[in-house]
Amino acid sequence: MQNKNENRENNSFNYTYSASEQAELKRIRAKYERKGSEEVNKMERLRHLDRSVTEKAEIVSLVFGIVGALILGFGMSLIMTELHAYLGLGAIAAMVLGIIMGVLGGVVAALAYPTYAFVIKRERARVAPEILKLTEELLK
Repeated sequence: MQNKNENRENNSFNYTYSASEQAELKRIRAKYERKGSEEVNKMERLRHLDRSVTEKAEIVSLVFGIVGALILGFGMSLIMTELHAYLGLGAIAAMVLGIIMGVLGGVVAALAYPTYAFVIKRERARVAPEILKLTEELLK
């Protein structure tokens, strides 16, 4: 009976991962491990706050830019194609509407950067007290 148990133990299968696979395993594991140091948690929180400010501003400005470009493109399509016939508009009405839409789209697209700057300024003011508090604690 012992002979069978010994054979089972000796017939085990071992697999060694390559260096790149081990690095990937460690990286995945690190996402799920609890951090023991309070400083590490504060530093992560500080990085998250700093990143959230720019991410929010980028998203808002991208929306402005994309919507503005789409409106501008629709206006150009009204002027340069036969789209007005499908919409039941006359050529003159389509030209006027296309110019208005093009200018409106250009204005919305041009507001993308000022919107970015405004959101950055507002978000930095919102998170400034917490960032200053965290940096003060980490610098001591």
